[in-house]
Amino acid sequence: MSRPEPLARTTVGLVVERRKAKSPWVDFVWRPIAALPGVPATPPWTELEGDDEARQFYIGAAEIGLYRPDTAQYRDNLASGSPGLWVVLRPTEDGPPFEVVIVTANPSEGESFTESGADLVEPVPMPESVRDLVEAFVAEHHVEHPFTKRKQKRADPDALARRVPRSGAGRTEDDEP
Repeated sequence: MSRPEPLARTTVGLVVERRKAKSPWVDFVWRPIAALPGVPATPPWTELEGDDEARQFYIGAAEIGLYRPDTAQYRDNLASGSPGLWVVLRPTEDGPPFEVVIVTANPSEGESFTESGADLVEPVPMPESVRDLVEAFVAEHHVEHPFTKRKQKRADPDALARRVPRSGAGRTEDDEP
């Protein structure tokens, strides 16, 4: 099932870090480290800086979509004290080592991508311009829904009673009478 069109969008540039691993099984550890406000005029996968231990790369632009049903999660993200964007990267077979799957301001959506175990999911600090957009979006579109506890239906004792098989239905000659 695909999502509807977002009601608001913005684009950020993404920066990742490649650090030498202290492991015999992998050479490098990758992680997103920043979302830049806007998109710089730099080609994707441009090395920004680095040394023998770690290097930083601008990997390209990503669009963030804001959706009305997610306003409660956006609000909670903003209220957390350190609002973030969840960056989801997926390893590729050839070309650049990762492709951007999604960047989202919804912590629940970002965390849902950790279930596969194959994607790299990390929060990065939310740029101020994105924070302003998300705050304005929540102020305009959020509708508080009061919690209402549903009453449980009482058990129907007849539904729980032992049922006697109907005569002849599903019986074979080998069945006992």
